Amino acid sequence: MPRLPRSLVSGDVRRHNLTLVLEHIVRSGPSARSEIAEATGLTRGAVTALAAALTEAGVLRETDPVASGKGRPITRLELAASDLAVLVAQVDADTATALLTTLAGDELFRVSARHGRPMGEPDAVLDVLASVVAEALGVASGLGRRVVEMPVVVFAPVGGEPPVVLADTDLGWGEVDVIGGLRSRLPSLPATMSLESDAWLAALAERSVLESTESMLYIKSNSGIGGAILLEGRLVEGAHGVGGALGHIVIVPDGEPCECGQSGCLVTVAGPDVLLERAGLAGLVAERGLATAIDELSSQIAAGATPAAAAWDDALPWIARSLQVLSMATDPDAIVIGGFWAAHTASIEQAFRANRPTLAGPRAGAPAIPAVVAGRLGADAALFGAVWAARDAVLADPGRLGV
Repeated sequence: MPRLPRSLVSGDVRRHNLTLVLEHIVRSGPSARSEIAEATGLTRGAVTALAAALTEAGVLRETDPVASGKGRPITRLELAASDLAVLVAQVDADTATALLTTLAGDELFRVSARHGRPMGEPDAVLDVLASVVAEALGVASGLGRRVVEMPVVVFAPVGGEPPVVLADTDLGWGEVDVIGGLRSRLPSLPATMSLESDAWLAALAERSVLESTESMLYIKSNSGIGGAILLEGRLVEGAHGVGGALGHIVIVPDGEPCECGQSGCLVTVAGPDVLLERAGLAGLVAERGLATAIDELSSQIAAGATPAAAAWDDALPWIARSLQVLSMATDPDAIVIGGFWAAHTASIEQAFRANRPTLAGPRAGAPAIPAVVAGRLGADAALFGAVWAARDAVLADPGRLGV
């Protein structure tokens, strides 16, 4: 076990050890006290005392004894925390969503509502977001659940202190204080709220389900094009909070003006609005929402139907060129494709590999060409990432659980 910093006093040591026990059970599942001791490096006596405190607080509970084949039956500890919940609020270019889960991540309630994409009108969007959050809070109360963490997810770059949306080209926003706007509408919101960019959360969630991937390039398209860069397990946020704004890489010489203020951004030639227009599906957005329109676009691309397939073929070289530039700049283990692009990873990989170097890396002659793989978490990647990050934040501070 890593040596604890000398500055830790006894209370800090106990809090650290409680976190070790909780993290092991969350990540490994129900565990015997001996298994926890072996995995964490704590003594059996320490684990027994910590488990007693966590059980008394209602955070852990014992499972029914099971035969071990080696004598006495084994009783394991599992996460209980039956009165706690995480509430994720998410707003994208089409809908506002509230997701209520247990601390372990099991879904309790979900509600979504279309906000109609009123461009440049954040108050109208926040009204809808507040409505679904209020509904989820009511359900939590009815279930006897106390919300201990509430991340708010936006499909836009986030920065500042306190954090705000820096800009949202999908909704025509400039700087918007989303958390402040929600608190003005719902004064009883939990004290522990955070504002997070969807692509960062989705990238961290996707990385958690990949094996041996410390450096990763994540790119996705749903309402726009976004992404994230992870190097040696660390998210590259950048000096101004816009690291990973991959849709706004200037890739087309003398290209079309972009709403971000540049010209020739990737989103101007491969963004969903562009593809929907070229596929003749722009009217479907107004009729049934952006998500439904993108699903139809993706289906038509997969079926090879024109003009959708032709629009995709036109976009592919620009997507590939962006990934070629980024992969040589960051040298990732893998490129993970998210959003509706995930269903078309094979064609993205083919276009990407059409122009790759033949040089090998220094580690055992490994090729300098990263794997290109489809994301595994689908449209819920950012929601999962938010729930898991919230859970980790709670486990890192067991005092919030009453122990």
